[in-house]
Amino acid sequence: MEIDGQCHCGRVTYRADIDPAKVSICHCTDCQNLTGSPYRVTVICSEAQVRMTGAPAKIYAKTGDNGRTRFQHFCEGCGSPLFTSGDGGPDDWGVRWGSIRQRNQIKPARQIWCRSAAPWINDLRELPGRPGD
Repeated sequence: MEIDGQCHCGRVTYRADIDPAKVSICHCTDCQNLTGSPYRVTVICSEAQVRMTGAPAKIYAKTGDNGRTRFQHFCEGCGSPLFTSGDGGPDDWGVRWGSIRQRNQIKPARQIWCRSAAPWINDLRELPGRPGD
């Protein structure tokens, strides 16, 4: 599936060819800290599948609990998290779901780091909701 997206301010745009079966929810504490939310959704692919205009100028390296170093790529202008990368490999690049224009067509296929999941995460349907605010 071909997707496209951008950061919040539009400085960085991209197109990518992704496999919708490689969409993950991560509940790890690093993703919680980096997003300020209970989890992060990422589309896993290879760097070769992503074509950018502009480039994320802010890159932050973090070694996770599993010992792997991941590089977090942010827009320098607005701070939007856009990508993650590692040491290479066919599935070592990740596109952040919130930056994808077609995100309403992309459903997570798996969850990881579930031991760190917020205990209320599966109870959201019980909360009252409004279509806008």
